[in-house]
Amino acid sequence: MKARLNKRLSAQAMAFVLAGGRGSRLKELTDRRAKPAVYFGGKHRIIDFALSNAVNSGIRKMAIATQYKAHSLIRHVQRGWDFFRAERNEYLDILPASQRMDELNWYRGTADAVSQNIDIIDSYSVRYVVILAGDHIYKMDYEVMLQAHADSGADVTVGCLTVPREEASAFGVMAVDEQARITDFLEKPQDPPGIPGDPAHSLVSMGIYVFDWSFLRDLLMRDMADGSSSHDFGNDLIPGIVRGGKAMAHLFTDSCVTTGIEDEPYWRDVGTLDAYWQANIDLTDFTPKLDLYDRDWPIWTYAEIVPPAKFIHDEDGRRGQAISSLVSGDCIVSGSEIRNSLLFTGCRAHSWSSLEHVVALPRVDIGRKAELRNCVIDAGVMIPEGLVVGEDPAEDARWFRRSEKGIVLITQDMLDRRALALG
Repeated sequence: MKARLNKRLSAQAMAFVLAGGRGSRLKELTDRRAKPAVYFGGKHRIIDFALSNAVNSGIRKMAIATQYKAHSLIRHVQRGWDFFRAERNEYLDILPASQRMDELNWYRGTADAVSQNIDIIDSYSVRYVVILAGDHIYKMDYEVMLQAHADSGADVTVGCLTVPREEASAFGVMAVDEQARITDFLEKPQDPPGIPGDPAHSLVSMGIYVFDWSFLRDLLMRDMADGSSSHDFGNDLIPGIVRGGKAMAHLFTDSCVTTGIEDEPYWRDVGTLDAYWQANIDLTDFTPKLDLYDRDWPIWTYAEIVPPAKFIHDEDGRRGQAISSLVSGDCIVSGSEIRNSLLFTGCRAHSWSSLEHVVALPRVDIGRKAELRNCVIDAGVMIPEGLVVGEDPAEDARWFRRSEKGIVLITQDMLDRRALALG
């Protein structure tokens, strides 16, 4: 059994997670936290998906590069991901941008985040490096991608998926030949090319790259010495390999993890308010697009020690109930009606209030007789008694952040300004 396990390439690999981005399109949700640290799915943070995929794939050496407002992310990793044991040759290092190379430069790009930590990666004594974005929602077996990389003899293997062409300008877009070799790579083009035979779709990068460490190390050293480089994988390194080396595409459909209930492989960039709200609300469907109840591929996280959820009051108009909703531990639904909503840990919903298609982050308190529809409520917010959101677009936009699709973001600062203005 031991010899068989040693054949797994994941045992010879490390995961380097890029988690320094702000995620400005999430607006006030990232005012106090980096995008990978944003809450998701009732118990998790977004970064838990990349880290869980790595652990479940058999990778036990990881590094997380942080930069923007990293305290929340670092605290979460320290609390929820402290089970790695150095005596078993397991590591999880947090690598904040700390001007390690000189006194002028923080992380200047995704590749530079790796370059500035070459000595740390060297100390891991690994053969392969899996570069991961820390801000996407998906389940994937990286061992399958590692095997494809080794079998092809590629300089780099790029994880990719198919998206509608009109959405492809937000990604790196690839053209491939019949052997899945990448023949062209365009970073966020204004007019993305379609797939031959399927012009309505484009093949785009997931921000997942597999390299032999010896190859990547040499490439990074050259990139650091190039004053014209932006030191970014998508802008510089990957296009350079496509032009002068061997870059292979790995389809997400070949290594995605499903339980059989999903209609299609699930991958989401929850980088906008609308996408974030939708991905959370999707979890309340009778048959969700993403199965979080998969015991064979668990999404690990920091598990708070809290009491069970509680539902109280049972009279007409004042009945504690939740229909087609996810309600986390330490929530008390007190005479409130919850529909198609997701309540994170420690929420309180008081009598005669109603929630429909609401994503309430941890420790939100819903006042009596509040009526909330189609909104995201930031952590720790105190919703005042009688507040109505989701019925009058103009009134919602007056006080809160309202998206193009009508999703309302509510923060405590917004409520405080509203209270001050209304006296």
